[in-house]
Order: sequence, then C-alpha cells, then structure tokens
Amino acid sequence: MEISKGLEIVNTALFIRPEDVLILSDLHIGYEEALHHRGVLLPKTQLKTILSQLKQIFTQVKPKIIVINGDLKHEFGRILQDEWSDVLTIIDFLLKNCTELIIIQGNHDPLVTPITKKRNITVVKKYGVRDICITHGDALIETSAKTIIIGHEHPAITLREKSKYEKYKCFLRGSWKRQKLIVMPSFNPLVEGTNVLQDTLLSPFLTDIKNFTVFVISNNEVFNFGKIKNL
Repeated sequence: MEISKGLEIVNTALFIRPEDVLILSDLHIGYEEALHHRGVLLPKTQLKTILSQLKQIFTQVKPKIIVINGDLKHEFGRILQDEWSDVLTIIDFLLKNCTELIIIQGNHDPLVTPITKKRNITVVKKYGVRDICITHGDALIETSAKTIIIGHEHPAITLREKSKYEKYKCFLRGSWKRQKLIVMPSFNPLVEGTNVLQDTLLSPFLTDIKNFTVFVISNNEVFNFGKIKNL
C-alpha cells in the first residue's frame, strides 16, 4: 500500500519508487542484551526474527540503496557484546542486498561509529532522495524537502475489545509546518512503541497529531484506520 505517492509500505519498512530506496527505522540491535542486564530474561530471537523479516521484504522489493533511519543499536553509553556481532551481521546481510548502505545517526547511536567503521560506512544526520528528507526525528532540522520521513517515535495504537487489549505498530501521515510528515514504526519486533492515542509523544516534530492518518501493520497487511481524532 502507498502511504504517499511513490512511497510504499512494506512490512514495517518504506520503499521509495522509482529510486529503489528501502528505509528501515529503529532496529535497536542489542535490546535483548540490555534487558538481560536489567534482569529481564527473554529467549534470544531478535536477530533471527529481524533477518527473517528482511528476507521476506527482499522477496517483494529489490533496493539499490538501503537507509537505516537511526537507532541501529540500542545501548547509549557503551557497545554491548551482542551489539558488536549482531550489528555487523545485519550490516553484512544488507550489503549483500543493495549497492549502497546509508546509516543515519539516532539518539541511541553516539557510539555506533566504531562498529560501522569496520565496514567503512559513514554515519550521517540526514539523507535526501528527490524531494524527500530522511532524518531520525529526535531533533528538528531545516530542510526544503516536500516530505520528511522520521522514526524515533515508534508509533503504535492499542485496540480494546471488552477486556482484551492488543497493540499494533503503525505508520503516521500528517504534516509539519507546510511539509508532509511520515512517521515510521520500529523495525525491531520486541519494540512495540508509543500508543499515539494516549502516551506522551517524544519527537519534536509531533506536537499536534489529531489530523494524522494511521496505517496499522498486522501480519504483513496494511490497514488505513483514518485520522487519529476519529479513533
């Protein structure tokens, strides 16, 4: 499904046609290990699940360029053991499926460059494609692009049926000033995200989202839920 002209939702990623650019946001590699250090024990399935999601996406699209839109790794102040190996595994897999890999720095990435230098990949603050600017979204930027794509927020909505609650990742489409704004969910399967119907929002791009349109992702299907103010 297209969220905007030439911008296609594929799983929890975005694909820009005809430039063949695939955007992934907020992978948070190392999240499992960070939870383990806090005493939360989970089976280590994150890397396997992310690779499986990527393989499924590559059956649908063949990108020339892949952009990781911030928060490639999770831990702020150090590089965890799993982050070293798992980030390099993801990078190597992506490099086999594109001609160029772009990494945008997110707020969780102050120490990502020691890893990316292993593969001679430069980390940038933003990346432009046609009239589209891709930036993480933790800080405002100046751009004349007609469309801005951000991550950072990890948008989701919680749906209730009687006593049952379910949270679903979603994309948001709205505007910031006079520019179109698209917000991507986290690609990490363990990071459900912010319930945009109730929770406090994180990104400075998101001040009033009542007129934003919600696109819910469930089992690789996309559902247009309409505007937030009507939900």
